[in-house]
Amino acid sequence: MGHVSAHAPSQQPTSPAAGPTDRRRVSARVGGIAESATLAVDAKAKALKAAGRPVIGFGAGEPDFPTPDYIVEAAVAAARDAANHRYSPAGGLPVLREAVAAKTLRDSGYAVDPADVLVTNGGKQAVYQAFATLLDPGDEVLLPAPYWTTYPEAIRLAGGVPVEVVAGVDQGYKVTLEQLEAARTPRTKVLLFCSPSNPTGAVYSPEQTEEIGRWALEHGIWVVTDEIYEHLTYDDAVFTPVLRVVPELADTTVVLNGVAKTYAMTGWRVGWLVGPRDVVKAATNLQSHLSSNVANVSQRAAVAALTGDLSAVAAMREAFDRRRRTMVRMLSEIDGIRIPAPEGAFYAYPAVHGLLGRTFRGVTPTTSAELAALLLDQAEVAVVPGEAFGPSGYLRLSYALGDDDLAEGVGRIQALLAEG
Repeated sequence: MGHVSAHAPSQQPTSPAAGPTDRRRVSARVGGIAESATLAVDAKAKALKAAGRPVIGFGAGEPDFPTPDYIVEAAVAAARDAANHRYSPAGGLPVLREAVAAKTLRDSGYAVDPADVLVTNGGKQAVYQAFATLLDPGDEVLLPAPYWTTYPEAIRLAGGVPVEVVAGVDQGYKVTLEQLEAARTPRTKVLLFCSPSNPTGAVYSPEQTEEIGRWALEHGIWVVTDEIYEHLTYDDAVFTPVLRVVPELADTTVVLNGVAKTYAMTGWRVGWLVGPRDVVKAATNLQSHLSSNVANVSQRAAVAALTGDLSAVAAMREAFDRRRRTMVRMLSEIDGIRIPAPEGAFYAYPAVHGLLGRTFRGVTPTTSAELAALLLDQAEVAVVPGEAFGPSGYLRLSYALGDDDLAEGVGRIQALLAEG
């Protein structure tokens, strides 16, 4: 192949159809995807720390604990077993699918067949494959907001239309049945349900969960329920699996879950979806072309996690609860912030409307994105603005970080915002 000079004049096509120069370099489908705001904030915080700045990051939804030793040891043993050096079934190792089924019965109170389980590369792949399998172009998904930043992008990639149903701070970030009914149209196919919630920490009561589930059943609406924070609830809040209170929904519900948050295994990339046999089979076919099997060593580690006891989980939850109380107390002391106490997960979601329009060190933020930029620049604290999860006017702060860093970081926020 001959060398072409970088200074040679370009040859333009004579018509719009003449050549590839008029085609998109990146497809509209993928080019329209927004970067994960949570990962972007975390990456920027880590880059600044690497450059020597004492940044404290509240961005990533990632436990700061190491994966429990017994899980790591199972992975070490698996890595030495040559059987794990080969392809395995795209849908997951049979022993892991059985463990997911047993864990579902133990933790959620209803039985599923291992054949109705698909093991995925983290919960995020389960989200994407659920929507890719269920949605046709133009199908609408009711998306309670604030929502996890990946949901709308996965819906759009699948050709669906996210329909935001906004529940603000006055509602404790929980949508009402009346709001859902007002948003329902003939094109509504799916309701996304996430409790305990990322980003707000809201937890729907058993009564609210059953009410919403029966409404979906009545109107023939599929439910995609993300239950990855099931073991992280506080005070009187309880996790309520929708299929336990409305078992009749089993034929039109896809359950998403994974080991990442419960067992501090974000980097191991093991999630799953559970659903009707035909949906799971179709999603497995998709995965067979997309990524094939999840890494076998990670799957073996997940087996150890799911078949072990929950003592390590209880210890982590106790630490999260302590940090939650500290964060809520300190944020509540800031004039202009409103913050319902999160009931689950490990996020605080303060409303900051009372801070917008005020001047801090010569800067007057008018959006939560501008406020987040100010906090990073002036207080060296990284938070995720509400724009990543729906309407402006909010911040998300993860309290899955050490107690000292948490107190120092929120203290910096207090000091800066006291100047306005």
